Amino acid sequence: MPGGSKERARRRAREHYERQRQARIARRKKIQRWTLTGLGVAMVAALAVGLSLSFVGGGTSKAASSSKAKATASPTPSASATATAAAVAEPAHHCTYTASAGSKPSLPPATPDWTASYTATISTNRGPVVIKLANSKATCTVNSFVHLAEAGFWGNTQCHRVSDSGGLYMLQCGDPTAKASEALSCSSATLGTGGPGYEFNDENLTGGTYPAGTVAMANSGANTNGSQFFLVFANTSLPASYTPFGTITTGLDILQNVAKAGTSCTMSAGGGVPKEKVIINSVSIKKA
Repeated sequence: MPGGSKERARRRAREHYERQRQARIARRKKIQRWTLTGLGVAMVAALAVGLSLSFVGGGTSKAASSSKAKATASPTPSASATATAAAVAEPAHHCTYTASAGSKPSLPPATPDWTASYTATISTNRGPVVIKLANSKATCTVNSFVHLAEAGFWGNTQCHRVSDSGGLYMLQCGDPTAKASEALSCSSATLGTGGPGYEFNDENLTGGTYPAGTVAMANSGANTNGSQFFLVFANTSLPASYTPFGTITTGLDILQNVAKAGTSCTMSAGGGVPKEKVIINSVSIKKA
């Protein structure tokens, strides 16, 4: 082969090799971008889950579902929860309560008294906490709360978590596994996981805020409400993911004093078991 032809052949071979090399580099970069994007999505999803679970006490992530802890105050909402709640016209004339697998709980009536006005009094060892229930805005939540109160569900239980820092100012109650006679531990695997054996959907989330005096449902994610709730004693910034269903009219000072006394242990989600035990003796309902 003449010298010129050989040189042209070598040049074409080098150019072909270079094109292949650049193509391989481009493919590697593209795959790397996809991988990083996937990791980013996974990390965001994990963060969202962690935030939503953090409203519960103990080592779990639930605080208001039938066997999950709901609302342990430090939560982050999901858009789906807000959208679902926004689609429900209030006051609701029909409510759906779903029994947990394997349980046969006493369910609240499917038809609530949506025209009624309710006041709840939580009688504790530290004094009464009186709540005006928002029946016209969270009808099915109030219907469940009234049902559980009248059934004596919360009698001889204790509020298992208090937080007085990090922008989260609340006392969480309603876990039936937190018996009044027990010494609660932040390392307990079951603390904050109890519920009534059924769950129901979120309500009243659109534009939801949590100023001092708010009473809201704890949960472990969208539409997982059960029996756990939290009482806000100072303005708290939370995403609109926890159904507000009442306002404290008496007893805010009781909550504040319990918070000032501190905690006996610290939970990973924030706050801890109240150093001054708060025992719920009973919850009574006044209907007008």
